[in-house]
Amino acid sequence: MKNIINQLIQLQELILTRDEHRTTGDGSHLDALNASIDRMADELPVNIRGLYSRLYQRDHTFMSPLHDGCCAVCGMRLPIGLVQAVRQATAIQYCPSCARLLCEEEDMPRWVGERASRTDPRKTGISRFSAPGLMLPKINAATKPDAIAQIAGLMQSARFIDSAEKLTQGVLEREAILPTVMEAGLAFPHLRGVEGGGLTLAVATSAKGIPFDENGTPANLIFLVTIPAAVSAFYLRLVAGLTAAFAKAANRDAMFAANTPDELWKALSKATRYTIK
Repeated sequence: MKNIINQLIQLQELILTRDEHRTTGDGSHLDALNASIDRMADELPVNIRGLYSRLYQRDHTFMSPLHDGCCAVCGMRLPIGLVQAVRQATAIQYCPSCARLLCEEEDMPRWVGERASRTDPRKTGISRFSAPGLMLPKINAATKPDAIAQIAGLMQSARFIDSAEKLTQGVLEREAILPTVMEAGLAFPHLRGVEGGGLTLAVATSAKGIPFDENGTPANLIFLVTIPAAVSAFYLRLVAGLTAAFAKAANRDAMFAANTPDELWKALSKATRYTIK
């Protein structure tokens, strides 16, 4: 059963990748993604295939990882016996609240940042997802793996995640499905299922550009994002806001001109003040 659960996790990732491509891509990979999704769905046992079909029609995020004994999507505290059954993975288990299939992803990095106090001022705009400590201007990297490893290391050093190595590995596996580089040199490498906090964004700049796909398409602005399962849909809104902001050459140039994390943070905040609320 564990192999089937892993297959369902991979199937969900393909579906969410297709959703991203419909929103932010040029549509050139839709046929290949649809074929991969259909093939993987057809390989499921008949009874599991019917279950998948029903869940998929309701919500494309049909799997939910465990987090601290809770369903990561709806947040319901689960009975100890159910948590143990999910970990044993001998049968399909459901969340009693949201009815998603429960799973445990052991090799995921974890969010370890401090939770905001109720007395802290309410954050707005890009500050809801990022911070000056997550800015890396003029990154010194020649390859995509090196760039992602450096940005992931910054996230760990700033105490937003517990393992840069796990984050790097997961992001590169996701990039292998479909590279996230877009027009104007924007790239959005990311990893879903990083539980424990909110959606987190780190940014690196490279005026020269770093090859980000098999064609050597350069990425000049790299936005590395960790995504909790509960906010997978909101990620698309964030990408749309960043894309709208940095479609403007003046905003990109301001990012490339930044020499320090604080300067890069100011350029990012100014560029997104109208596109990310």
